[in-house]
Amino acid sequence: MAFTDIFIKRPVLSLVVSLLILLIGFQAATHLGIRQYPKLSNTVVTVTTSYPGASPDLMQGFITQPIEQAVASAEGVDYITSSSVQGTSTISVYIKLNVDPNSALTEVSSKVSSVRYLIPRESNDPVITKSTGQTTAVMYLGFASDELSGPQISDYLARVVQ
Repeated sequence: MAFTDIFIKRPVLSLVVSLLILLIGFQAATHLGIRQYPKLSNTVVTVTTSYPGASPDLMQGFITQPIEQAVASAEGVDYITSSSVQGTSTISVYIKLNVDPNSALTEVSSKVSSVRYLIPRESNDPVITKSTGQTTAVMYLGFASDELSGPQISDYLARVVQ
């Protein structure tokens, strides 16, 4: 007896199975989440250290490099970029997708604290910030008026446009 013979001999069974498949499909279709873009959590942790009067080479050798080496061993790090300019070192730590942003910030903070003794005492303490999600604006709007002053424009935009 073939599989199809069961449904030929029992038409009520075939009707019940068809309705069951239809109900399961309808249930699945109504609970299916639809998004235009996938939900991703991309995090960038930025470590900024200032050392007034220091040259870019000094910043690179005594501040940027030790912090970079320490942070590179943190868990969840995808890649690191850095720049050293006159008196300022900026290190951007890009975290892998869907890694918990708070745990990444804690990990990077502990790594920076572990090398604080290597950084010159005259430099300011490193400032660590976290940005999650899309950090660039989709659109910038400008507004100008010949009749309204600056505060009046701000008030108008806050009350009417926003």
